[in-house]
Amino acid sequence: MLTITIDRQESGNKLRAQTCNELIDALQRFRLDPALQAAVLTGAGEKFFCIGGEHDELTRLDQSAVIPIIDVYQSIDTIGKPIIAAVNGFAVGGGNVLHTVCDLTIASESAVFRQVGPMVGSFDAGYGTWYLEDTIGRKRAKEMWYLNKKYSAAQALSIGLVNEVVPIDQLQSRAREVAQDISHRSPLAIGALKGAFSARHNGVSGQARLAHDQLLTLYLATDEAHEVATSFAERRQPDAKTFWT
Repeated sequence: MLTITIDRQESGNKLRAQTCNELIDALQRFRLDPALQAAVLTGAGEKFFCIGGEHDELTRLDQSAVIPIIDVYQSIDTIGKPIIAAVNGFAVGGGNVLHTVCDLTIASESAVFRQVGPMVGSFDAGYGTWYLEDTIGRKRAKEMWYLNKKYSAAQALSIGLVNEVVPIDQLQSRAREVAQDISHRSPLAIGALKGAFSARHNGVSGQARLAHDQLLTLYLATDEAHEVATSFAERRQPDAKTFWT
């Protein structure tokens, strides 16, 4: 099992271009490593999970286009393995979106959740709205975005924003326990289910990911695929009639 930690405590574990690229790289390695069945995503320290994007980078026009936060969200959402968010403190702005796109969220009792975009001159009209609405409902999602209130861990649990709340000293072990528990399930079934959840909002790219990572991988291991490929290499017609029954 893999643990990915955002380690920028001095800035509230904010996301900048370098941070996003490092997250994407770690997630890609997780995707491709068959020895890793599940991952935990967390923040360093006990105060901040992630409080959004680095303001100086986000407000510079020459930089805003190259902060690949959407690629981070998409990577988390489309990898056919479970990713558990262990929210150890403030999850604000992009940090709240970050844990929302994870498969499950375990929060410490001291965690705080908030969307602040309209207060600070920003917004997320994509993953931060659609997926938040899926998670807590339209009225609550609008409440978070329009009123910018703080939600305690207990309040977040009551509205379905997180799955479980534990003491801070149990957070990492509990998140790993949940990830380990899922890893004992059928990987194909988990991957197909995650792909289906993802495809709902991701159109052809979501369906393509489901078809490629799950269905095609399964098909390539069948006798049918082997026979068709072998017959083509041998320049003969495949014995396909046995596969139509």
